[in-house]
Amino acid sequence: MALRPAACANSQYTEDMPPLLIAQNLSKRFGAHPLFDGICCAVEEGGRIGLIGPNGAGKSTLLAILGGEQQPDSGEVAFRKGIRTGYVHQISEFAAKITVRQVVEAALERAGVPAALREQRLRETLGRAGFAEEDAPSRPGMEREAASLSGGWRKRLAIAEALVVEPQVLLLDEPTNHLDMDGIEWLEGLLRAANFAFVVVTHDRYFLENVAAEVVELNRIYTGGLLRVQGGYAKFLEEREAYVEWRQRAQESLRNRVRVEMEWLRRGPKARTTKAKARIDNANARIAELRDAESRLRTATAGITFDATGRQTKRLIEVENAAVAFGARTILRGVNVVLTNGLKLGLAGANGSGKTTLLRAITGEIRLSAGEVRRAPGLRIVYFSQMRELDTSLTLRRALAPDSDSVVYQGRAVHVAGYAARFLFTGEQLNQPVERLSGGERARVLIARLMLQPADVLILDEPTNDLDIPTLEILEESLLEFPGALVLVTHDRYLLDRVTNAVLGLDGLGHAALFADYRQWEAWRDELTRGSAEAAARQTPRPEPVASASTEPARKKLSYLEQREYDALEARIDAADARLRAAEQRTASSAVATDPEALTEALAELEAAQDEHHAVYERWVELTEKIGG
Repeated sequence: MALRPAACANSQYTEDMPPLLIAQNLSKRFGAHPLFDGICCAVEEGGRIGLIGPNGAGKSTLLAILGGEQQPDSGEVAFRKGIRTGYVHQISEFAAKITVRQVVEAALERAGVPAALREQRLRETLGRAGFAEEDAPSRPGMEREAASLSGGWRKRLAIAEALVVEPQVLLLDEPTNHLDMDGIEWLEGLLRAANFAFVVVTHDRYFLENVAAEVVELNRIYTGGLLRVQGGYAKFLEEREAYVEWRQRAQESLRNRVRVEMEWLRRGPKARTTKAKARIDNANARIAELRDAESRLRTATAGITFDATGRQTKRLIEVENAAVAFGARTILRGVNVVLTNGLKLGLAGANGSGKTTLLRAITGEIRLSAGEVRRAPGLRIVYFSQMRELDTSLTLRRALAPDSDSVVYQGRAVHVAGYAARFLFTGEQLNQPVERLSGGERARVLIARLMLQPADVLILDEPTNDLDIPTLEILEESLLEFPGALVLVTHDRYLLDRVTNAVLGLDGLGHAALFADYRQWEAWRDELTRGSAEAAARQTPRPEPVASASTEPARKKLSYLEQREYDALEARIDAADARLRAAEQRTASSAVATDPEALTEALAELEAAQDEHHAVYERWVELTEKIGG
């Protein structure tokens, strides 16, 4: 998404080939709340753009304006003549009694594709999206009713519906929501091989790193309303940190200038001369500039902290040889796991592999076909369901505090307005119905309600859908600090990788195996896909109960940037060793030793090489200790 300040000024392009689409001076507000103002951007040929930003920044609205589905309050979007756009909405819904085939046929007809080409293109597109000719155990057929599909397959169908018209620009709003890990990797491969430009709104950081060649954050803290960085998500984090540091330095400099002007104004100068009046005007302008800068840099984040009971029981839940079958189909068999304080267990597997079924068996919501689940007496389980049961007719006030105007949080009464503010809700929203809230806001309501319940075991089933990246980062830290047992189902690979210290993998055929981390499970899954079932079975570790987490503390996970730094340290160490050896050899050279100028340069290089060598090894030790290596 190339910023074009000049184009915003005069709406003229000098390139031989104009962008596929260009947006100039876009502004949008809902009521008194401005989403963005004066946004200028363009999508070029081959653009691979990831669009991120906090909830409420207007990402989905901007995408809808670029797709022509909404109109801005001011500004305009211009398209290159004759281009086709595809649009994948955040929520994928289809009319009742319409089949998968009919959804795609309607898209081909709307796009005016010649009838002779439609059938072949339909079959190719649906085949690439994973659909079968007829219903199969793991793949729905083309005659399946679209509304009856699971969330993941509805999302695949929505993507196929947008792709079948062969767009030059594809706009995708949170396309990884409801996709399982196989589906996410399928979409990554599709976008990496794409011959079209795309703009994708997503909170999935691994997905962003894997598909985006450019990351744009929509956020009012930036001059112009957005920050654009060429590169993936890791590069964006580095550039954003540098930008924020620069803004803070600039703001401090402006604050000092304002302080001088304020002292001058306090002395009561009178605007009797043109020069004095100009300085007074300049002082007021700087004061207004500082006020605007400070308001832009003020960012609020949700206060997420899960409350533990402090229970010291060693074994909280024991699952022994658990099996669940529905009719003739076995969902789970032979599952063994022990949940202890400090254990953070991730469940991994395709949609339909039994992850939610296992959670419901652990909580006692469904009965086992065989085996046993033993729970410690008086155990307190807090469960975040992926169904997100929430009465949307309630006001926010009653959703958080059903019986009064206060809640009890960590043993003390807190007024509901103050508690709501912790999750970034305003006083005006308290009396609005929940149905008016966005998906991310509803997720924060559910998390807020969970936090009111002290837990021995915290079970979260897909908690990340609709949450923005800043809220995800806070959620991660809270889960890392939670002292009880955690069971986490998520398709957010970064969250799973960072938070969990064990992963239970489910293959969808009833088998389960325990792994040290997500990467080990991923390798096992890939082996199952590549090899025969017999070869995979020989390499599959036998499921065993998880050892007590209280006897071996969980390894601390590195942050995204720290992990990338750690991965590159070996090469940096080799380079530092080589530089130090070369500097030592040069200093020891007789030719250098007899030349004062050369010796001075050699000694300076030796000192610099020693400093670098020391710093690299110190950093290696620091990161190694952090992960318990």
